[in-house]
Amino acid sequence: MSSSPPFVDMDTGTFDFEQIWREAYPILGLVLLFGVLGLLPFYVGASFTVSYGVGSLIGSVLTWLGQLILAVGSGIVLMYVIVRAIQLSGT
Repeated sequence: MSSSPPFVDMDTGTFDFEQIWREAYPILGLVLLFGVLGLLPFYVGASFTVSYGVGSLIGSVLTWLGQLILAVGSGIVLMYVIVRAIQLSGT
């Protein structure tokens, strides 16, 4: 186990913002990737639903697809965060 806590500069006792950014950047990238990919089917599905009525099959399928992409993306982001936390803890 590491003797110094993560994200703290032991010399000055302040937050190490460079390390925080290095750790947050991949998480931000994953969240944006799956967020955009998941919202595209919602947008297209909403436009089909408005154009062709509430019971549009295409709108329902695209809404389901958007939810699936967001759920899988959330799982991948969570797995990344857990694995990275284990790596930082030194276990």
